[in-house]
Amino acid sequence: MILSDRDIRKAISSGRVKIEPEQELALLHIHASSMDLHLGNIFKLYEHSKFSVLDPKKPESFIGNTRTITIADGDPFIVQPGEFVLGATREKITVPDDLVVRVEGRSSLGRLGIIIHSTAGFVDPGFSGTITLEISNINRLPVALYPGMRVCQLAFETMTSPAETPYALKPGSKYQGQMLPEESRLAQDVEFSSKR
Repeated sequence: MILSDRDIRKAISSGRVKIEPEQELALLHIHASSMDLHLGNIFKLYEHSKFSVLDPKKPESFIGNTRTITIADGDPFIVQPGEFVLGATREKITVPDDLVVRVEGRSSLGRLGIIIHSTAGFVDPGFSGTITLEISNINRLPVALYPGMRVCQLAFETMTSPAETPYALKPGSKYQGQMLPEESRLAQDVEFSSKR
C-alpha cells in the first residue's frame, strides 16, 4: 500500500522516516502519493577516455574510474546528449524496516529527456544515506541541471511485515551510509568475488 500525503507527513514528523539535514524539511514538496527530493552538488563522471570497457570481472576497470565534479549552488551542471553521470540527492533519508521506497524521475525532467535512474529505483527497508542517481540525457540537446532543484520523487510502500534482515543488517550492504554519488560496487557481489 502506497502512503498518502498525510501518512508521509506523519512518518516524517514521528521520526519513522528521517530526512537530514533538518533544514531541508521545510523545503520538501509532498504530493498526494509522493515526495520530491533535491539534487546535490557533487557529480561523478566515468573517464571513458582512459578505459575501453567496464568489466564486472575486472573491478579495476571501473573502481576509481570516475572524476568528481562539485557544482556551486546557482551554477548549472550540463548533461550532454547520450551522457551518463552519477549524482546524489541533497537529502539523506533513513527508511524504517517496514517500508520500501520507489525512486522515480520527475515528469517535467523526463520531458526534457533526463532519466534519473537506469535501474536502481528501489530503496530497501533499513537503508540510510543519500540516494545515488543514475542520470542520463536521451535528448539530442544538452540539458542544464542545478543543485537544489527538485530532481526525483519518492513513493513509500508499506510491507506486509517488517523485514527480517533490513538493509542495515544485511551482510554486504554495499551502499549503507553513502553520502556521495557512489560508483558500482559490483565487484563485491559473490559471483564476482575472488573468495568464491
